[in-house]
Amino acid sequence: MSLPTTSRILPSLLRTTARSAVAPATFYSSRSAASAHGQESFEAFTARYVSFFQSAPDLFEVQRGLNNCFAHDLVPAPSVIEAALRAARRVDDYATAVRIFEGIKEKVENKGQYAQYVEELKGVREELGIHLKEELYSQ
Repeated sequence: MSLPTTSRILPSLLRTTARSAVAPATFYSSRSAASAHGQESFEAFTARYVSFFQSAPDLFEVQRGLNNCFAHDLVPAPSVIEAALRAARRVDDYATAVRIFEGIKEKVENKGQYAQYVEELKGVREELGIHLKEELYSQ
């Protein structure tokens, strides 16, 4: 078997390159697809994720929901966090429950807001036996 020579490869490469350089540019707009959906209100977002976490069947779904929920440019309502905490404990994953508070700590703008979330969810934390990372690993 002989190797192709440069004289055969170069013309074919040039034809391919020239063809792609001459081909008209095609642009696809995703704007029409995106504009078909309305902006979701905070209340609808909250209801959707509370419902999601209440019906999450396993750890994978709980973590997937948390990833999607925290990816939005807002801090989830305490009712969403409560549903997520209950879901994490229902699927018997204590570590995820603790990490939910770490996610809140990163999402809020300041320590005061984080303290408000911790205070608001204190009853749920006590009921479910969830400690904060700060309590587990005092610095």
